[in-house]
Amino acid sequence: MILITGATGFLGRAILRNPDIRSYEYISSSLSSGLDLKDYKSTLSFFKKHKPSIILNCAAFVGGIHYGYEQPAKLFYDNLLMTLNLFQVSSETGVERIVNPISNCTYPAASKFFKESEFWDGPLHESVLAYGFARKASVVASSVYNRQHSLDSINFIFSNMYGPEDHFEEERSHALGALIMKIANAKKMNLPQVIVWGSGLPVREWLHVDDAAKVMIKGISCNLSNNLINIGIGKGISIFDLTLMIKKIIGYEGEIVYDKSKPDGAEFKTVDGSLAEKYLNWQPTILFEDGLRDTINWYLTNRDNNENY
Repeated sequence: MILITGATGFLGRAILRNPDIRSYEYISSSLSSGLDLKDYKSTLSFFKKHKPSIILNCAAFVGGIHYGYEQPAKLFYDNLLMTLNLFQVSSETGVERIVNPISNCTYPAASKFFKESEFWDGPLHESVLAYGFARKASVVASSVYNRQHSLDSINFIFSNMYGPEDHFEEERSHALGALIMKIANAKKMNLPQVIVWGSGLPVREWLHVDDAAKVMIKGISCNLSNNLINIGIGKGISIFDLTLMIKKIIGYEGEIVYDKSKPDGAEFKTVDGSLAEKYLNWQPTILFEDGLRDTINWYLTNRDNNENY
């Protein structure tokens, strides 16, 4: 039995709509459906009842750089507690494997091209310290729970995910979602300019959530154990160029103003994906410009139908 945690979240929904998951017997859970991984007793009870053997762990509490500065303690506490409970309960109830996605913000701040061998080579960037450290702790959990309890884990380090159904709000979204929201709304309200945080110089690599979901499903049966595997192709785009792409697709003709008093975050976030290509035979199937256009179209349709977006 496969358990998909965080199934109503961004990545969890993508897994559930992928037809490959239907080859397996699975159940799903989320905070909104009643399973709070921060609650050890209820998590233990759920696992004893359903007896999952493999966990696709999509449960996380996330936010963009602004949210990370505003709510660092909550990001740290919630994510670390979920990780601790998940590994402890899994070790007590016979779970065989945890497939665990990790953000690339867990790499050292000084790194420019992320390689698995350099994962522990320095401190995190201060803008992602709370969330990044909590997610990095799951790599330690993978090692120690395997050593003591023979619990198998595979940790996929994902490039920044994007796609339809992502967060589109200034505080909770990452740069791509926030830019889509700002520029689309500026066009709708005929605003003369859009303010973008930072200099526009940072480079980010983007991974479509549907490509990430395929990797998670591969993790169910791949012959890798307690590994750290980057998922990406080592190709990024600057925030400046990304903004121009979004502006062009949306058709906004106003001015883009960069507020350099706001933080940029890490300078580069691109990953070496050679191990994923070698051991998983993985390459993305969705071209970035195509995925970006689909994401923008999804946002425009759903914003007009639901002003909460």
